[in-house]
Amino acid sequence: MPYSVPLMRYAFIEEKATRKELAHFILEAPRLSMGEQCAEFEKQFAQYQERVHAVLFNSGGSANLALLRALKNLGRLTDEDKVGFTAVTWSTNVMPIIELGLMPVPVDCELETLNAESGNFLEALEQNDLKAFFLTNVLGFTGDLDRIREICQERGIVLIEDNCESLGSELREGKAGNFGVASTFSFFVAHHMSTIEGGMVCTSDPELDRMLRIVRANGWDRNLSQDDKAALRRTYEVADEFTASYTFYDLAYNLRPTEITGFLGQVQLRFLPESIERRFENYKRLADAVSKNNELRLPKPKYQTKLSSFAFPMLCREAKLRPKYLERLAKAGIECRPIIAGNMQRQPFYKKYVREHRDLPNADDIHGCGFYVGNYPELTEDDLAAIAACLM
Repeated sequence: MPYSVPLMRYAFIEEKATRKELAHFILEAPRLSMGEQCAEFEKQFAQYQERVHAVLFNSGGSANLALLRALKNLGRLTDEDKVGFTAVTWSTNVMPIIELGLMPVPVDCELETLNAESGNFLEALEQNDLKAFFLTNVLGFTGDLDRIREICQERGIVLIEDNCESLGSELREGKAGNFGVASTFSFFVAHHMSTIEGGMVCTSDPELDRMLRIVRANGWDRNLSQDDKAALRRTYEVADEFTASYTFYDLAYNLRPTEITGFLGQVQLRFLPESIERRFENYKRLADAVSKNNELRLPKPKYQTKLSSFAFPMLCREAKLRPKYLERLAKAGIECRPIIAGNMQRQPFYKKYVREHRDLPNADDIHGCGFYVGNYPELTEDDLAAIAACLM
């Protein structure tokens, strides 16, 4: 049975206009494999995010995999290094850590923000010599990223951010996604902007940017600048263009996007600022309703000057209360979800491949008490009223 208020209503912001532009593009485009449209979207997105480089991928999960592979290729991470990760996150943040021979270490979260904060991070560091921390900015909220960055700089820890759910969120010290050496983004449908499938890595590190482009496309140098190509070819004594065409410099994949992804990214980026504002207005409307309910608690943008609301998350005061609210929402035709993967340690794949499990009381609380409903620009006043009625 279709939901009257689904998790997402359309594939795109400004659905009709975007589909018209896409149809025209497909009819007229000289090529659809990765090319000029992808490069232009990378340029525009880097400017929006206020980073020097942006590298486009075929999904956010691919962006995560490529980022960790690139850090290993560069020797910044090595086999069996311990990598901390936010315990409440998405599967494809943790799977590459395991797949690449690194050791995952979950870091607990705070209930007030749903995020790992510096106190949680320091506690994990007491027992673990972490070489990297892959933190997730959960559902538009963040922890105290500036303090986490300071700790990483003091201890030589590689900090990377999954900002797939927090595109547009800002702290006093800068945009979420700009606190580590690199950050990942997702443009899957129902995210802040959609290219159907798609992802991005942003960085201001030129060496990492070069390696990401090698990792994205088979290990060759075709997508590098002429200067970078020349330097690589001198280093490896590649004699000519003919030989270079099938020379592979490091471990890599084929994670390339299409020109459709690049084109859609440019279209959706135009609509993004207004969409974020509308999401925030929806959030305020629902937060006001839920604030009167003593059985529910809301996360807060404690460290943020701007909340880019991905969804509307909440926690029941006790796990036994959650079925009541899930039933209410189901009867009203309102789609809902857990707070992403909950405590990642409870996921089947994690139990299969990771022997050590840690006590994470707040991640457990989020796992058992949390849920969210969709938030997107197309929610009507009737939609918002129906959601609010279920949560009051």
